[in-house]
Amino acid sequence: MDTQVKIKPKKGEKPQGHGPQDHAGMHHGYGRREYQPVPQGPVFKPGKFGRMFPELPPMAADTAALDALAAAMLDADGNQSGDNPAVPAGFTYFGQFVDHDVTFDPTTMPEVAIDPQTVFNFRTPKLELDSLYGSGPDLDPFLYQPDDPALFALGSTGQGQGDPALPVGFPNDLPRFNKIALIGDPRNDENLAVAQTHLAFLKFHNKIVATLRADGTPAAQLFDAARKLTTWHYQKIVLEDFIGRLVDPAEMADVRQNGRKFFLFADEPFIPVEFSVAAYRLGHSMVRQFYNFNRVFRFGGVTPASLALLFRFTRLSGGGADVPVPSDWIIDWRRFYDFNAPGVEVNPTRKIDPFLVQELHTLPGGGGSLPQRNLVRGLRMGLPSGQAVAARMGFAPLTPAEIGDGPDGQVATAQGLTQQTPLWYYILKEALVQQDGLRLGKVGSRIISEVFVGMLEGDPNSFLAQDPTWTPTLPRANNDTFTMVDMLTFVDEINPIN
Repeated sequence: MDTQVKIKPKKGEKPQGHGPQDHAGMHHGYGRREYQPVPQGPVFKPGKFGRMFPELPPMAADTAALDALAAAMLDADGNQSGDNPAVPAGFTYFGQFVDHDVTFDPTTMPEVAIDPQTVFNFRTPKLELDSLYGSGPDLDPFLYQPDDPALFALGSTGQGQGDPALPVGFPNDLPRFNKIALIGDPRNDENLAVAQTHLAFLKFHNKIVATLRADGTPAAQLFDAARKLTTWHYQKIVLEDFIGRLVDPAEMADVRQNGRKFFLFADEPFIPVEFSVAAYRLGHSMVRQFYNFNRVFRFGGVTPASLALLFRFTRLSGGGADVPVPSDWIIDWRRFYDFNAPGVEVNPTRKIDPFLVQELHTLPGGGGSLPQRNLVRGLRMGLPSGQAVAARMGFAPLTPAEIGDGPDGQVATAQGLTQQTPLWYYILKEALVQQDGLRLGKVGSRIISEVFVGMLEGDPNSFLAQDPTWTPTLPRANNDTFTMVDMLTFVDEINPIN
């Protein structure tokens, strides 16, 4: 294995974002090492969110109109959206894990507009897994095993009620103290699916450490070498296995071959609000109301795993009454990613469209309606309309008739939102109109592609910055890339309670 290039943990540095410095920016294209100038843009303060299109005016709308549109985005019986078998359901929660790796905005939304440049991003806008590693074993020792700080600490499972015959003590929960997850980002204990995803990456790192030790890597280099391999393989998963399934391949190919046109920065990337408040919230549409979770909690078993149950077995959303995670709630990854396992039904995501399941309209703990919060947040952050962004990118905007189609579109028409449409809703509608909900349309694809490629190009430690032609070194089914199925197969805990 190649272990020469190291990713070092931050020493004494609080994780933070880096704002856009879009003047005289430099970028390099995929597959080549030379640097090319990009057009000038505005300069923002480091550590803040920014704008991809600062020249576009904010969209004006009445909050009552947004409330009405949000209510119309309900898929009451779960049948409004069809399934998307090309994107297994595990990617919904992998996407949440990735979001927590690159953004953290703890601000609440007051009844006034907010300049994103005043909002601090408590995550670095890089795919570097700081939500996993924290500041490393020297400064965050509670994340690691005290007698072997190259390894992450793991937690143990408790007694289950669905199958009480299962023993306790599987190493399949997050490490905890007083039921609180001791992890780099507590938000990853928000629901059980993202918590089990976080746990899988803890084990991924630990397995790489064991492999490097067996290969004779010196102890002084072990942690940095393992972190580098973990992070680079994760970056491959993000860019090719995850984002590659969600975006228009033509838009991603253009970004990687010809460079970014809209997400521009000089030295370090930032997180544009057009991405964080609109385009990347596509995952909310992909969420299912019920899942085949494992052999116990499934359709035809004790009960399928509802979203309410996924919230319950956590500390952050469920209050901790049902943690540690019971042994019979260990995830069966074969049901969330396609391992071609005989007789196992893979949960697909729902199509990308304007409809969200009931549970997201009534969030636990009095959280209200997620679509309403998304729409109002876009308004407060001063996002431009979807039509304005499409025109700025050189795409033909959706017509009022296309926006106005369907029960949700009828409400958008009645509320005067078909010519100037909220960007988040527009991107979901565009996916439905242009791609039948199987992937994002032109505007959504371009924003997502440019931001993810830009985050990697702007990170001097990423594979795309250091070695754009790098080939994954761990075992994989396809020699050209590395997938979540490859990662979970390498960890070798696909279904611990079969």
